[in-house]
Amino acid sequence: MEMASGWRVAGTAVLVVVLGLGAYATADAYDLVPGVLTLAPVPEPAAPFPTAPGAVEAADVTSALTTLDPQVPVPDVATLQAKVDALAADSRLGATVGVVVADQLTGEVLASHLPDEGRTPASTAKLVTAVAALGTLGGDLTLDTRVVRGDGDTIVLVGGGDMMLAAGAGDPDAVNGHAGLADLAAQVAQTLQLEGLTSVRLAFDDSLFTGPSLSPRWDTSDIAAGYVAPVTALAVDIAQMSEGEYPPRYADPSLQAAQTFAARLAEAGVSVQGTPTRATASDGALELGVVHSATLDKVVHHFLDHSDNTITEVVSRVVAIDAGLPASFEGASQAVMHAVQTLGADTTGSSLVDASGLGDGSVLTPSLLLDLLRLSTDPAQPLLREVATGMPIAGLTGTLAERYTDSTARGLVRAKTGSLPGVTSLAGTVLDADRRQLIFVVIADQTPAGGQWAPRSAIDAFVIDLAGCGCR
Repeated sequence: MEMASGWRVAGTAVLVVVLGLGAYATADAYDLVPGVLTLAPVPEPAAPFPTAPGAVEAADVTSALTTLDPQVPVPDVATLQAKVDALAADSRLGATVGVVVADQLTGEVLASHLPDEGRTPASTAKLVTAVAALGTLGGDLTLDTRVVRGDGDTIVLVGGGDMMLAAGAGDPDAVNGHAGLADLAAQVAQTLQLEGLTSVRLAFDDSLFTGPSLSPRWDTSDIAAGYVAPVTALAVDIAQMSEGEYPPRYADPSLQAAQTFAARLAEAGVSVQGTPTRATASDGALELGVVHSATLDKVVHHFLDHSDNTITEVVSRVVAIDAGLPASFEGASQAVMHAVQTLGADTTGSSLVDASGLGDGSVLTPSLLLDLLRLSTDPAQPLLREVATGMPIAGLTGTLAERYTDSTARGLVRAKTGSLPGVTSLAGTVLDADRRQLIFVVIADQTPAGGQWAPRSAIDAFVIDLAGCGCR
């Protein structure tokens, strides 16, 4: 009886196992559980593994811009000289005109009129600072704005020469506004809050630059018109009080930047007691935060393209500091002139009273500007390439955007403009009809009354003629 019962138990157990296996197999077939059985359709064979592009020999790359052919003929000297003589005699330019045209490849002067006589350059003087800065400092330099510890509960905002700070967050793709005070405030607030500080006093240090912030050589009407700001080591948006091409500027850009920074600190959770005060940071003071400007090559491109007087003055002071000279109008002017002379430019008969060309008293020869343009287009001077490419393009960018728009020279001219009452100048490069690159400089510094339209028209017609000239 017990044996029969055992068999029944064993049989029942076997039946349970068999039923369980059958149920699992059914679930497996319907892909409800892991297993090898399936009722799904058999998939198509997998596509072959793709061939890596890198394993295939690359096709020849065609350059979008062809290399200038040195075999292209140079324009006829007599023909070019006749064009220069006609320009020099054009009544729209007045009595004193300097002109020079040279071949970019060889440097040979092809035609000229009084090229070695010094004349008022206006904003073509910015070429001196551009070449000096990139030739001595390189294009990777940044201007840093820092915050360091002061005495007691004071922190110090230290200007490093960046007058293009953003009032809020910085924009990594921008030049003006590349570094932002909101980003700097966030860094500082995080450090202070970790220390349990939520209230501080704020000082600001703009002692990097010395001497007056406004040149005595600048016309007060130009300052009032917003053509330039006081030159300081610290400012937001080039000290502009509003939007526009030439807005009014803050009288004390450093103080205004410090007040803006105080507001950003408050937004980040750190209140500022009282009004920011001017002070000098201690050497070796603990750094609480730092933001960096755009690189110098982009800053140079900016002031050439926009003819920005203030930023040109800032950069010239950085050149002076590197040379061990005072970061003032006088020290900066001496520094940039010495730098270009060291690079090989002939500065005989030339001098500057400021770096921007805005002031009364600067004198440059057309030959010096020619030397600077030749250096910037020389393949052996790669650090200076941003000078050549940073100049406005005829009919397209910067201060030439509204000139040459309906001309065959549109896009073929890169040149630095210059404009003051009684002064019209232009210096740059042009491709002629045979694609020979020419360098040209025109300075007229006693133009007739009536504004810029007439002398600009004369100069532009001359440059258009150069662009259309086969001249053989």
